[in-house]
Amino acid sequence: MKQRTIRREARISGVGLHTGNRSNLVFRPAAAGTGIVFVRTDLPGAPQIPADVTHVVGLDRGTSLGTDGAKVHTVEHVLAAVTALGIDNLIVEVDANEPPVGDGSALPFFLSLKEAGIAEDDRERAVFSLNRPFHFHEGIVQFTLVPSDRFQVTFSIDFDHPLIGHQYASFEITPEVFERELAPARTFGFLHEIEKLKEAGLIRGGSLDNAIVIGEREILNRGSLRFPNEFVRHKILDLIGDLSLFGREIKAHVIAHRSGHKTNVKLVNALLEVARDERNGGRAYGAPLERPTAQGDGQPSASGGPIAGEAPFGIHDILSVIPHRFPFLLVDRILELEPGRRIVGIKNVTINEPFFTGHFPGQPILPGVLIVEAMGQVGGFLLLNSFDTPADKLVYFVGLDDVRFRKLVQPGDQLRMELTLVKLRGRTCRMTGTASVDGVRVAEATLTAMVVDRLAAGARP
Repeated sequence: MKQRTIRREARISGVGLHTGNRSNLVFRPAAAGTGIVFVRTDLPGAPQIPADVTHVVGLDRGTSLGTDGAKVHTVEHVLAAVTALGIDNLIVEVDANEPPVGDGSALPFFLSLKEAGIAEDDRERAVFSLNRPFHFHEGIVQFTLVPSDRFQVTFSIDFDHPLIGHQYASFEITPEVFERELAPARTFGFLHEIEKLKEAGLIRGGSLDNAIVIGEREILNRGSLRFPNEFVRHKILDLIGDLSLFGREIKAHVIAHRSGHKTNVKLVNALLEVARDERNGGRAYGAPLERPTAQGDGQPSASGGPIAGEAPFGIHDILSVIPHRFPFLLVDRILELEPGRRIVGIKNVTINEPFFTGHFPGQPILPGVLIVEAMGQVGGFLLLNSFDTPADKLVYFVGLDDVRFRKLVQPGDQLRMELTLVKLRGRTCRMTGTASVDGVRVAEATLTAMVVDRLAAGARP
């Protein structure tokens, strides 16, 4: 794809969410190679602030950029809209220290830019891709980036609040999807935090017109939420905006769990190390990647290209994590992964399975113990991806409870296995699992497992 900007200028006015200052924002076209640049037109000399991670100066309830004392607060909604439209070069003039908040979503910015029209340049876009999964975590926050030929975000959150709880969403990020599914999702906060935030000099422009306010038992805003899971959708919106600070298009499936602005930016810095470092992040961030090479106009990209296939994790990724091999590898693909919480994998059952030669040859049936083993392998993939170096670990299952077999599984069936992590303490975990064929449950079990170092267990790397 070619670099893009807008055809004509566009304007938005309002108040800043945190500063409460009146703000007028103007989007202007920019030449190829400019990047996204904020300009403080209200300050002497109209200082320019590039929208990249090296100019991040604050991450308290929003992402702030700055240079030489000039700052622009809460830029993530603007940047999310810019990213969703594939805009590479743009001047964002603002006559205050914060863009207008609008209704608390990215929709006003998106619609304004969309109406301004998109223009292409002759220069190629800067693109970054991976050829193996990339893992990054800090405390309870976890990221996994999976090779892909497109940009997709999967996000899960857990709040100890009855009106939020666990929420999960996954979207391929295209202009159409962003406008319909993500841009309208509004920022949110809790009623009990308001006074403390105001004392800290924040949310001076906040109101029920530009933020969702959550009380102990009810949402204070009039009307219903725009989406049943609006909270996690807004988290995806914020992540898209923060990832734009990487400075190049990311082609990957980004799987995030419980992240916020601070860890979003730490992920960007980790990816920059992958792009710069010959060791590509090394052991600190999980499975090593192939060395990035320059392509075209200085575009960093992992050699080898993305792994083909529709699944987030294909067979090559599975082989790089779990130790099983033929004839005992019983997982073909991982379809969904919420790090530290949930996983879905599949096994295609064929007549060529070696055990069918002796297990009821006249009426081949997948042995129940192998259904449980397949569930265990899928669960093991989930558990191993909680560690920085999954290939250095093994999962031993030490207990099975409440095992039930409900229906025969035969050649031609596709076994879909879903495992949910119930408890993880140190290196010991407990998971509940189900297996189904065509939506009908065929087996279920509760599995207890422990993670050990592969070399300490006597296995060879």
